[in-house]
Formats: sequence, structure tokens, C-alpha cells
Amino acid sequence: MREPGCRTPRRGRSLDTVHKSPTPASSTLRELRESGHRYRTVKAEIRENLLSRLRDGESRFPGIVGFDETVLPHLERALIAGHDLVLLGERGQGKTRLIRTITGLLDEWTPVVAGCEINDHPYEPVCVRCRRVAAEFGDDLPIAWKHRDDRYGEKLATPDTSVGDLIGDVDPIKIAEGRTLGDPETVHYGLVPRTNRGVFSVNELPDLAERIQVALLNVLEERDIQVRGYNLRLPLDILLIASANPEDYTNRGRIITPLKDRFGAEIRTHYPQSIEDELVLIRQEADLDDLGADLPDHLVEVIARFTRLVRESTAVDARSGVSARFSIAAAETAAASAVRRAALTGEERPVTRVCDLPGVVHTLRGKVEFEVSEEGREIEVLAHLLRRATAETFRGTLGGTDLAPLLDRFGKGAQVESGELVAAHELLRRIGRVEGLSKVMARLGMGEGDESPGHAAAALEFALEGLYLMRRLSKDEVAGGAVYRT
Repeated sequence: MREPGCRTPRRGRSLDTVHKSPTPASSTLRELRESGHRYRTVKAEIRENLLSRLRDGESRFPGIVGFDETVLPHLERALIAGHDLVLLGERGQGKTRLIRTITGLLDEWTPVVAGCEINDHPYEPVCVRCRRVAAEFGDDLPIAWKHRDDRYGEKLATPDTSVGDLIGDVDPIKIAEGRTLGDPETVHYGLVPRTNRGVFSVNELPDLAERIQVALLNVLEERDIQVRGYNLRLPLDILLIASANPEDYTNRGRIITPLKDRFGAEIRTHYPQSIEDELVLIRQEADLDDLGADLPDHLVEVIARFTRLVRESTAVDARSGVSARFSIAAAETAAASAVRRAALTGEERPVTRVCDLPGVVHTLRGKVEFEVSEEGREIEVLAHLLRRATAETFRGTLGGTDLAPLLDRFGKGAQVESGELVAAHELLRRIGRVEGLSKVMARLGMGEGDESPGHAAAALEFALEGLYLMRRLSKDEVAGGAVYRT
């Protein structure tokens, strides 16, 4: 589960971009020395800051769910050891998200030589330009400050990625200005050296052509780069992290053996291992605030159980996996259905109901890779698993609840039609007054502030669906909805 005390960030938004401390005042090398600043390598920064947070019981990887007892201990050991590493796992297991949180272990601000393309530290300039400028200005060397958010570089490995993209190449513009070929200042640095003194990630490393992977050998072992035509030995201070899918190791591509040998650690990730972690993940990642719809807890649980059943189904290709994005998109789609209903029927407050879930099956079937033997049955399989998830949730929430007053409404052959375009107040009118509704809502986690018609309708419709799945009511499917009867 999420680590205690960590605030939940929105997707793609760093905690530090929200709360940045003021930029340090030092603007020259002399002022930096007088401030008592101490130079440390990137890996030393991460090690010391990680150990400090471990001692103080602070959050180390905000927003990461379900890895506390499995992945994170291995990751922390690798970072303390100063190892470059590979995160290995199926799609949608949060590998990239985890990598991006590691920058939070860097110092918030770090000094760099002003104008340096590769972020040289003022105490240890390494490029030709910075050494020249440092000799010229001495203690008056101008410095700038770089926030840790800007010390992260990332490249999605694609077949068209070149050595120039990653490492560097000749800059034809500088040559055209009259400089000679071989002058180190005519190099156009690639992404890796431009992330010097930071964290660089290569996503889906096996997709990188093998001849391009060779260019990373020196970065990982000798900690320098080589650019064609140049007598250049540029030491780099960098933490290199790669991600890969296990299937990519043998099918779509592979990490060449010398490169795998140079990574200090290989860490396996996984999908959430408990229903509680699935629930936290959906609530954390689904973008429901902007939609303006309420997604009750019992429907979040249905979606979480549905996702787990899809992952475990023998009809689904286990090698492909079922991404966490499946459950997130399912929650957003169901909530969007409620918003659509409110716009069409005039409901004041959109509240998601059971009738909003079937649309998820049609929308998300493309996110799942099925076994060849199940071709043509995708919708049928997913619909069956969704019914199972709903039944499991009903048993866990309302299984011991007295629903006799609701069943009494059907005692004389009455029937109730519901659907994705039936407004909450209309559904309540059709069902009529039900004794004990407040207890049903309480069992579903609807507390104070959840007394709207939308919440009452959501509770009653879930109870109706559960009674149908327990074979205590019948249901006839109709266009856009269902008719419940005895």
C-alpha cells in the first residue's frame, strides 16, 4: 500500500513542482565556498538522502503503491550500493513512475557552472569550455542553480534512436562557424551527457538496436563517453536506470550480454498483490476530480476485482499482462457515463451506478490480449468477469444485510426498469420507499454528505444487481439498461 504519510500527487505532476524552496543566493564560486557547500556525486547524494529518510521514517517514493515489502527494499539496497539498475516487469506496473520518483532523493538545488551544457559542478568542471572559463574567472566564476526536477532525463528506446541522440555527434553549425573538426567544443552533446549529475532513464531498453546499446557500455563502466572523430574522455556523474518487459528479453529484442553485466542490479516489479492496493491505486490515479462525478467505494471495489479477475483469467494472455491503466481507465469511463447521464437528464450531481459499468467492457477490450482460442469471445469473457466481480463485491458488502424490504417491492409481480439514461430521482420513484435504506448505504460506505438522490439510487441499484446475481431476482436485458422482476 501507499507509504504512510505520503501525499498523493496527480499523474505527471511532481511534488517538488508544487512546493519549491527559494533558489540559493550564491552566484559565484567564492560565495558558494563561503556558504559551506559540499560537493557530492549523484550516487552519494541519493545514498545519503535515502539513508536520512530511512532513519527519520519519511516517505521515499511518494505515490508508489503495493511495492513496500517487495520491490522497494531491493531498490533501496541498489541505490545505497550505488548501482545502476534495470527494472523488469510487464506493462503498466509503474516502472516509469517509480524511476521518476528517484529524483526526489537528490538535493533540491545543486550548483552548476553557468551556461554549461552538461551541468558541470563549479568545484569539478570537466568539459573543455568550463575548464577554460574557470581558469579565466577564478573565484568569480558565475554559477547557476538547478532544481532536482530538472536533473532527470528520459528516452523511450525506439528502433530509430541513434548514438548521436544518446551520446552526441558533430555540430555542423559550430563547424560552419570556422572551428576545426576535432575541437571538443564542436561536439553536440546527446541526452545522456546533458543529464550529467542527474538521473537518466532508458525506457524499454531491449527495443534499442544492439549496435546502439554498445554506446552505453562506457557510460556504465568507465563513466565516460566517446564521440566519433574526437579524442574526448569526458567523465560523467550519472545514475543510469533502464526498464524492460520480460518478454522483450527474448522476443522483440534483448539487452546485450555485456550491457546486462554492467548493470549492478535487476529488480522485478509486479501488479498490486492485494485488493486493498488495487483500491488505493485506482483512487490515486483515476482523474475523477476534473470529471466532477462521484464514484462510490463499492463500485471502485467492483472495478478492482474485475481487473484482478481479468489478470487471472485463462482466456487472457498472461505474458502480455493487464496494465494498471486498465482499472484506471475503467473508473474514469464509468464516471464519465454518470456525467453523460446527468447532462442528458438534468441530474444535479452525477453519481456512478451499476448501470454505468457494462460500457467499460466495450471501451476497454482493446487493452487486453486474449488467447487465440478465445478470438471472437472477448466481450463475452469480459462481461462474465464483470458479473463475477460485482457478485464478489455484493457478498463482501451487503451479503449479510436484510434486503427483505427491497424484495417486498417485487412481491406482487412489480418490476423496475433501470438504465444508463434513467435519472436517479426517476429510479427512486420507480422503486418507491424502501425501509432500511440508510443501513444499506452505510454498509456501502456512504456516510454523512452522501444523502443525495444519486447516492440512494446507486445503493439501491447495486442491491438489485446483487440480488439478481444471487438468483433472488430475475433480470431482462433491454437496450441501455435492464428490467428487474421476481
